[in-house]
Amino acid sequence: MTLRVGIVGAGAAGIGAADALRDADADVTIVEKSRGVCGRAATRRKNGCRYEHGANYVKDPDERTEALIRDLGEDGLVDVEEPVWVFDADGEMAEGDDDEAHKWTWTAGITQLGKRLLARTDATVRRTTRVESVTRDESAATWTLTDADGGTHGPFDRLLLTPPAPQTAALLRATDWDDGRLDDVVAAVEDVSYRTIRTFVLHYPFRESYPWYGLVNVDKAHEVGWLSREECKDGHVPDGESLLIAQMSPEWSAARYDDPLDEAGDDAAALVAALLDDDRYADPDWVDDQGWRYALPNGGVDADALAAVEDA
Repeated sequence: MTLRVGIVGAGAAGIGAADALRDADADVTIVEKSRGVCGRAATRRKNGCRYEHGANYVKDPDERTEALIRDLGEDGLVDVEEPVWVFDADGEMAEGDDDEAHKWTWTAGITQLGKRLLARTDATVRRTTRVESVTRDESAATWTLTDADGGTHGPFDRLLLTPPAPQTAALLRATDWDDGRLDDVVAAVEDVSYRTIRTFVLHYPFRESYPWYGLVNVDKAHEVGWLSREECKDGHVPDGESLLIAQMSPEWSAARYDDPLDEAGDDAAALVAALLDDDRYADPDWVDDQGWRYALPNGGVDADALAAVEDA
């Protein structure tokens, strides 16, 4: 019997699950609130530039990851050659230790990861559809999703929720399921906290040469947490121009999350200019931004609580 599988969220986790099921006897449906796929592995285009404003690249911590990336097709695949350096609270820079590490993206952007994974599955993706509640039918042993417009999706024999923990917890609280295990799952998911990151994209009509692609703050004591040069990625920035990605520290990001772009962008650019010891970087000719309220989890969920409902 074909298993009907519902997945909420077309981020890396949801798409990865669909890919893992591609050879199984399963009918997979992904319901995604956004127009795009792959979550923080996101790419934008503006003024002739293409840039990653969430995840900067795909790491390859093991041979399996490299094999997966290459299996998706090497057309347009980019391995950023310049290294990642480190800096401290005082802005002192030093070489990092990633000289041998691959940093993968694509000329068309890191969204190719999700698009290429989905292309090799038969999964149905329903975009711009925000799921608001879940209903369990015990007699049929199925799950049904209801979206913000009142539409329903399902029934599904299996259901996977992949949004960040706070959003998943909200869905679980809106779940109609008379089972004592639900409270334990909600509590476990609610216990996962996140760090907030506000990213600024700073464009300049000039280009300097640096020995690094990215800079990461290793002591977590600088307002800038990460700075990188999109021009190091083939197909991203026109010749003679520069595009910097500045991911601010969680503390700075949380404090300035809702501030207007012109104010927060000016302050971020000033911090970047100070870090690079070059006043020109305080005056980008255009700026973009993206807030990631749930950027990085501080820890994992209690696996035992989740395992207890796997048979539902």
